[in-house]
Amino acid sequence: MLTATRPAKARNTTTAPSPIVATYGPAVGRLLTAPLFLLSGIAKLSDPAPFLAYIASVGLPFPTLALGIAILVELLGGALLVVGYKTRYVAAIIAGFTLATALVFHTNLADQTEFLFFFKNLAITGGLLHVVAFGGGPFSIDRR
Repeated sequence: MLTATRPAKARNTTTAPSPIVATYGPAVGRLLTAPLFLLSGIAKLSDPAPFLAYIASVGLPFPTLALGIAILVELLGGALLVVGYKTRYVAAIIAGFTLATALVFHTNLADQTEFLFFFKNLAITGGLLHVVAFGGGPFSIDRR
């Protein structure tokens, strides 16, 4: 007589992060990521001309509007990322922005600098998707 056997339960082979990493890691990660966007937004706001020319050079319509959106995403998104307000939504918006930047501005993969910028943007997008998945952590406004 044939009998059905239950499949073996999958064992969890991962370990939980240490309490220190779980407590402080998300805030440190946000604080290390946000300055990239804040400083970039400040640079664009301080001297928009070269950025407008660069945006126009890739053929995007309405370079002024595109620059305004970039400044808004970088400054507001970076600041909200620092304090951890609406962290998952903000990280998703910045991730989309960063991925779009890679796909629009860093497509000449034969150029080593563009190649590195493209994959740097992909890596940043990946890190931001971790924030989307796991949230801002205990040291965020979201956790009040």
